[in-house]
Amino acid sequence: MAASDSGIRSSSRFTVLALIFALAGAGSMLYYHLGLFIPRVLEQRAARGLGNGYAFGDDFYPIWLIARQWQVEHRDPYSSEMTRQIQVGLFGRPLDARNPTDPSVDYRQFAYPAFVELLLWPAASLDFPQLRLVLAVLLPVLTVMSLWFWILALNWRIHPLWFAVLALLALCNYQVLEALFAEQPGLIVGFLLAGAALALRRDRLSLAGALLALTLIKPQMTLLAAAYLLLWSMSDRRRARLWAGFLSTTLLLMAASMWIWPRWLGQWLSVLLGYHRYATPPLVALLPGPQLGAYVGPAAILVLLGASAALAWRKRQASPESLDFWLTLSLLLAITSVCLLPGQAIYDHVILLPGIFLLLRYRRELHCAGRIPRILLVVGAVILFWPWAAAFGLIAVRHWLAAGTFDSSTVFALPIRTAASLPFAVLALLVCAAQIKLSGNPEAA
Repeated sequence: MAASDSGIRSSSRFTVLALIFALAGAGSMLYYHLGLFIPRVLEQRAARGLGNGYAFGDDFYPIWLIARQWQVEHRDPYSSEMTRQIQVGLFGRPLDARNPTDPSVDYRQFAYPAFVELLLWPAASLDFPQLRLVLAVLLPVLTVMSLWFWILALNWRIHPLWFAVLALLALCNYQVLEALFAEQPGLIVGFLLAGAALALRRDRLSLAGALLALTLIKPQMTLLAAAYLLLWSMSDRRRARLWAGFLSTTLLLMAASMWIWPRWLGQWLSVLLGYHRYATPPLVALLPGPQLGAYVGPAAILVLLGASAALAWRKRQASPESLDFWLTLSLLLAITSVCLLPGQAIYDHVILLPGIFLLLRYRRELHCAGRIPRILLVVGAVILFWPWAAAFGLIAVRHWLAAGTFDSSTVFALPIRTAASLPFAVLALLVCAAQIKLSGNPEAA
């Protein structure tokens, strides 16, 4: 009994120590992002003549503006006039094709399906400065709720202090801080997806299907996951409530949007086809470099999409009580992050959360599975924890570095160096976990 009590006390001390380190790392990253990184970005925008608009909340601004304009003038959200108004609000002026430092004249064109405006129309009742403050509170709350929903969906029992550690690190990492500063709707999608997963776990399939349909406000984030869940639902008559809930909600959104904007679907597809003119290619196309990426990238995307289709078909009968099901869903979300999301969309990497949680939960089994999994775990841990450690170290030595050294891109960007590597690390570890057939009982490891 004494030994048992000693183990509990040791575990408690370790948990408190982890919380202290999490507070230090989260505080450092928060200061780095808001106190150092964002001011530099704003300074560079101003130097290009693009600094006279909204920066904080800029990703939500087009949604707010179109909802406000529609209430007054019923404007077409995809028109060139609307695009110019969005640019004026974000940059202080419309973009000019004759200015070599300006992005494409289509940059910041409204790229969401029209039913986003139906779902988020209450936002237009506030002035944008007021709305930014509301979202500054609401989006972090939704993100923390997303963490809790995933933990419940994965049936992972953790101590409240460990949840506090996860919440601190999740809110104060570079990717989520970028999303929170831009007030990115992808955080809402992450919340809806986590809610759908929890509803599915609790056999509330109609609700899961409806929530999954709502994630289509950013379809690129959940395309593969939604396709798998629909295939899973159609593979068993007892699961039909999920695809029925998804289909009915989607049709309702589409019909309501068509009633208000009869031509929106064709216009939206046209915007998507032109999105490549100003969006960064997916990470898997950026990895080989600018020369090879144009050739290797599309081939790699096709291979990954083919592998996703094969995986979804093979696991279509998996039970939501099984590890196989959640590992498949996490793998598809990780593949999405490297081959469907634009390279700059690190703020959408909230879809990696279930994969990261699975890897944390089953880390001991992976560690015991052989040399390659152990190496991948070490590399993955370094990539995952590097930003907080680098931000803490950079701030600690700041006053001992010459201004020129600190401001150089080599040093200043150290905390964000691994942002693009994280999806690949998560994907590699999930593939490894799928290969070694985890037992589903992490306590036995």
